[in-house]
Amino acid sequence: MTTTPRVDHALVDRLDDAVTGVHDVVNAEATDVDAAYAVQEALVARRLDRGARQVGWKLGFTSLAKMAQMGVSDVIVGRLTSDMHVPDGGAVHLPRLIHPRVEPEVAYRLARDVSPDDDLLAAVDAVAPALEIIDSRYRDFCFTLADVVADNTSAAGFAIGPWTALRDAGELGGLPVALSVDGEVAETGTTDAILGHPLEALPALAGMARRRGFRLRAGQVILAGAATAAVPLTAGTSVVGRVDGLGSVRIEVSGEAR
Repeated sequence: MTTTPRVDHALVDRLDDAVTGVHDVVNAEATDVDAAYAVQEALVARRLDRGARQVGWKLGFTSLAKMAQMGVSDVIVGRLTSDMHVPDGGAVHLPRLIHPRVEPEVAYRLARDVSPDDDLLAAVDAVAPALEIIDSRYRDFCFTLADVVADNTSAAGFAIGPWTALRDAGELGGLPVALSVDGEVAETGTTDAILGHPLEALPALAGMARRRGFRLRAGQVILAGAATAAVPLTAGTSVVGRVDGLGSVRIEVSGEAR
């Protein structure tokens, strides 16, 4: 019989205070991943209580090299909320963040609700280039696997470029990806950095959803994972993520860091 992990409300309080107060905290050195997902759910519930809506999911540790480094064999999953969304071309305000970084990704959109036995790929109707802003609440980006799960996988913001119907997108594997800052290329990679092929993110999420009871809903977006290394955000810059064949997405960085 499976038991529901007890929620560490003290850790929820610490992480929520870090987000709302814009300050870092020392990592919890947590080791129980099941308990960490319970903290994540309670932490995101605080955002929903403040008026946000859950609008999607994000995958982490989708780099095979990162998995090996962390000694894990599966992805981690976080939740995206409406207050994290930045319109394409919109502004990201540094004073609201601790030590943010940005990375280019591939995003998918769900056309319908997905039950545990459904084929997740069949429920996806569109794909787009995306930027994810990560902002670990832990000091110096130092954390255990369970720590980062509890911290909602460092989720802080995301922007999505133009959607392309999945049936019209062609082969998604091996597409060149570039992250540029003020017109200068900062990082390059390919979509194969995402689990060897970006479509592999979908069965990975589906498996996690079955095991952990995640509800995948129509209209939600899925961030498949980083295609390059992350770059720190700097005030007054313009950041563009481009995925060949899918287009580009841009954010403007305003304000000064804390």
